[in-house]
This record gives sequence, structure tokens and C-alpha cells, in this order.
Amino acid sequence: MKAITIAATLAAFASPALAEGDAAGDAAAGEEQFNRQCVACHVVRDDAGEVLAGRSARTGPNLYAIAGRTLGSIEDFRYGDAIVALGEAGTTWDEENFVAFVQDPTDYLREATEAPRARGKMAYRVRDPQEAADIYAFLATFGAE
Repeated sequence: MKAITIAATLAAFASPALAEGDAAGDAAAGEEQFNRQCVACHVVRDDAGEVLAGRSARTGPNLYAIAGRTLGSIEDFRYGDAIVALGEAGTTWDEENFVAFVQDPTDYLREATEAPRARGKMAYRVRDPQEAADIYAFLATFGAE
């Protein structure tokens, strides 16, 4: 019984699970990175249609309420097959998935789907993992109420 308690305690501390909106990155730095790297293709627009971040970009999907959202689930956005398949399998956007995806979308999709021919539609890469975590922290501040 003692071993189970110790194992459960260690697992809880080792787990990177974060509540939505409680990301490890720096949201203020993420806002700066979002405005520098993401606004050309993405917008953060709430359900009422108000633009909260970015411009009216439509190349990429709306990133409002991304934390915890199922991959490939924005209605009427034309996602690639691999990201849709991950969403259908129940994969959601958490910090780990987001950071891995934005660093190399195609590599992430190939690894996650175990399909060597999978391709991501997003060509841009956020090279620095800290910048990617910061962007996620910023985006995690926008969520459905």
C-alpha cells in the first residue's frame, strides 16, 4: 500500500498536466511572439465575432479557446487529413501537443499518426520551444466561458 501511495505521489508531481489556461510559458512574451509570428495566418476571434488578438487572417484556423479543444475541430475550416484523424481519435490541444506541432507540424503529425506520409498544412515553424510554450500560454488565456 505504501509503495502505491509513493508511486501515485511521484506520478502527480511528474505529470505535466496543466489546467486550461495554466500553461508553463509566459503569456506576455507569448503575446509578443504571436503578434510577430502568427498574425499573418491566425486570429483569435470569440464566439461573438470580436477579434481579441491578431487581425482578420483566415489562412489558419481561429485560435480562440484552443486549450483543451479537439484537434481539427473548427467547423468549416479545411484541415489536412492527418490532423482530422488525430481529432477523431480524441487528441486535444494541450501545451505538449501545441509546442510539438508548431515546432514542426509535419513531423508532429507523422509521429502522432504513425503515418510516414502525413503532411501538415502549416508551413511555418516556431523554432524555439520556449517561444512556442509562451505562445500557448498566451492563447490559453482566451477560452470559452
